[in-house]
Formats: sequence, structure tokens, C-alpha cells
Amino acid sequence: MTSHLIPETPSDLPRTLGALRASGHEHRTVKDELRANLVACLRAGADPFPGVVGIEDTVRPQLERALLAGHDLVLLGERGQGKTRLLRSLVGLLDEWTPVIEGSEINEHPYEPVSVWGNRVVAEHGDATPVSWMHRSKRYGEKLATPDTSVGDLIGDVDPVKVAEGRTLGDPETVHYGLVPRTNRGIFAINELPDLAERIQVSLLNVLEERDIQVRGYALRLPLDLLLVASANPEDYTNRGRIITPLKDRFGAEIRTHYPLRLADEITLVRQEADVRALVPIHLMEVVARFTRLVRESPAVDSRSGVSARFAVAAAESLAAAAVRRAAITGESAAVARVGDLPSVVPTLRGKVEFEVSEEGREEEVLTHLMRRAIVDTFRAHLGGVDLTALIARVDEGGAIEVGDLVTAEEVLEQVGPLDGLGRIVTALEGENAGESAGIAASSLETALEGLYLTRRISKDEVPGGKRSVYGGKE
Repeated sequence: MTSHLIPETPSDLPRTLGALRASGHEHRTVKDELRANLVACLRAGADPFPGVVGIEDTVRPQLERALLAGHDLVLLGERGQGKTRLLRSLVGLLDEWTPVIEGSEINEHPYEPVSVWGNRVVAEHGDATPVSWMHRSKRYGEKLATPDTSVGDLIGDVDPVKVAEGRTLGDPETVHYGLVPRTNRGIFAINELPDLAERIQVSLLNVLEERDIQVRGYALRLPLDLLLVASANPEDYTNRGRIITPLKDRFGAEIRTHYPLRLADEITLVRQEADVRALVPIHLMEVVARFTRLVRESPAVDSRSGVSARFAVAAAESLAAAAVRRAAITGESAAVARVGDLPSVVPTLRGKVEFEVSEEGREEEVLTHLMRRAIVDTFRAHLGGVDLTALIARVDEGGAIEVGDLVTAEEVLEQVGPLDGLGRIVTALEGENAGESAGIAASSLETALEGLYLTRRISKDEVPGGKRSVYGGKE
């Protein structure tokens, strides 16, 4: 992926064609670079696709085989499965620096110029041909396929300015190169390929097979050195648009992506991607991950459109925002999310899920039910074997406990008072290194209370106004 911070070019790199030859530099194609660097990465035991979670045993081996085979490829999967991130991570397998003819629009290697301009420069200057160095972060190009994308955008067109300068219309140097040739000697990605009009897809046939481009009937053969990759959604693949058969045939590999298969991977993904501005306890991140998985599996949700990882990320960020709001209003020193913040998250997530037509009007009700199931599942997973007798007794003895948007962590703990087993509750939910902060203790305690309520062992009443709730003994 293109970086905003490109390293400074090392000063000891050759600056002319002659010096480049004298240095012993060998020209490798893009696919050779990817193959050699991937093999080195695998031998070192490193992750070739950092930041992509939950694909180690499924997608990753297929992708590695495709790259080692030198195949152009399509990633096929529902929205929010990390397809774009995976494609962008490929650039990390290119050589860090590669030489180009200085001033070349299409990144021509000094050993093998491909344009009329490049050949002329090398012929005129010989070993004195100036060489510049391109960082791998600049060797990735990307285009979101939209219906208005043109052949000129991707391949190129006649540049009227160059014609106006006096050059003849048949001069190859009057061509303005499109995105694909400008990514020559790099990786070019097309996101949502089926959305590209079929007549535009035809323009990519030569790129994939003959590795050259044609512009408006010019006698121009421009051999390109690149890896062409694409992403597609299965829904788009069969309905809204399609990849034309000759183009599918030219891609060497089609790889199916998926959402995280394991709960642990889902949690890791949320923690990695969510930009939270408050402390979200580990067990609440788990609730968010379980909630997301339940929504994906729900028959009320259109499974064909999928439930993006961005759904879980937005839920975690909204959960943290609720804690920040409470801390700002109440003056708490530390903003820590609590289970009571989760219901406020549900309404903001409706637009991220496509429901079945039969569920129209019940969207929020469905999500609220699934959120409660996620809380119960987390409660049973961590507190199912913990003795909560003391907490139940405290509530049954008339010790009503009030929680809500305007109740601080200290106030929650004061209402409960000294409680035998509170440490065990915190440890069971947050682990041995949970610490003793009031925010974590109150959050863990509230989760235990909510779990007891949802499993019908204590009661819960909503205070008019919707901002407070009171846990009490079971009637």
C-alpha cells in the first residue's frame, strides 16, 4: 500500500545506467521479485501478509501458491473480509528499491526500456542515462471499478495537449497513459471488478495474456511487467454484474476469502482495527465479537450480503464513545466501557446490516435480541463456573444496585459494598493481570449482574427516562 512516509533514497545507489551495470544489478520481473521474496519470507517463518487476521490455514496457503506460480488473481468474498487489505499487503513482497529511467512515465527499467521515449533516451545517453530509484510503496496502483470507468482511465488515450504542441496524431508519444501502464513494474488492483462495464473489461484481456496494451488503434505495443489482481463480491458476481468469461479465464487463480472462523480471531480483528478512545475491557470486546458472529448467522439477516468486519469495529468504537460520554458528564477520571453501554450501540448499527424482507420493521428488535445472546454466551463462558452466591445474596437481601449513563464506577462499587468473590469475578472476565481499577471492577460487576438477570436469577427494572436501570432480587 502506498505509504505517506516514503524513506529517503539511499545515497549509495547507482545514478547512471553504466554505474548500475557495474554494480552487478540484475533485472527481475515483478512476478520473479514476488516469488523470490515470498520464498525468503516463508523460510524465515515471517508473516507475508501482516495485519490480515484469521486466514493462516485457508486463504494464505492458496494466495502463496498463486504468487509462487506467477498467477494474476481474483479474491472472491463478501464485504468486509479484508480483500483490499490483503491485496495492498502484496506490495511488501516487492524489492524495497528498484531502478527506473529518470523521468519515465511508466517506470521503465534502464536495462529494458519499452516506450519510444525510453528507447530514445537510452540510445542518446548510453551509459550516462540517468537512473532514479522507486520505493516499493510507490509500485502499487488501485482503482475502484465504477460504471463510469473508461478505457482511457485504465489503459490510456490521446493527449490533446501533446497534439496541440505540434506532434502528429499518429505519434505514439501523444498517448496519455492510463492507470495500468503507469503501474508498470508494480501491482495493479481493481476493486469490485464485476462493477466494471463488460466492454471495459475487454480492454484488460491483452494486459493479462499478451502483457501489452493498445490505445485507439495506434501501432503501439507496450509490453507491461505487472501483477494484476482484483476483488469481487459473490453477490455482484452473479447478479448486479459479472466478470466476462474470457477475463475470468485469463486470471490464473480465484481465491475465496471468508470472515474469521474462530472467535479468538474475531476478537483480535476488532482489537486491531477499532480506534477506541476509552478502555474497553477484554470481555466486552468478546461480547462485540460474539454479537457480530450471531448477526452473521441469524436467519433474519441476508447472508448473501454478509456482515462486514466494519460492523464489529463500529460497535466497539461506539461502545467506547458511550464510556467517554459518561466520564465527561459525571467527571470520572477514567472512561471504562460497561455492559450497560451496549444497548445504546444497537440503533447505530442498523444501517450496516441487510435484513430479509420479512423482518422489515423489526431490525432493532432482532439486533437487541442477538446482543443479549452474546452477553449471555460470554457470561456463561467466563462466569459459568464461578460462585456468584454472595452477589445474588447481596441483591436478594434488598441491596438494589443502580447502573446507567450517569452512574460512575465508584458509585456502582459503593452500592455493592465489600463483596466476597469480587476479585474472582474480575479475574474470570479479564484475566490474571486485570489490575484493581474501579472502572474494571465496576465493569466486571455489571456484566455479572446482567448475566444473572438474563439467566433469570435476579430481576432488573428500567427507571423512567431510559438512562438508569436497577438490579434487584428475583421476585
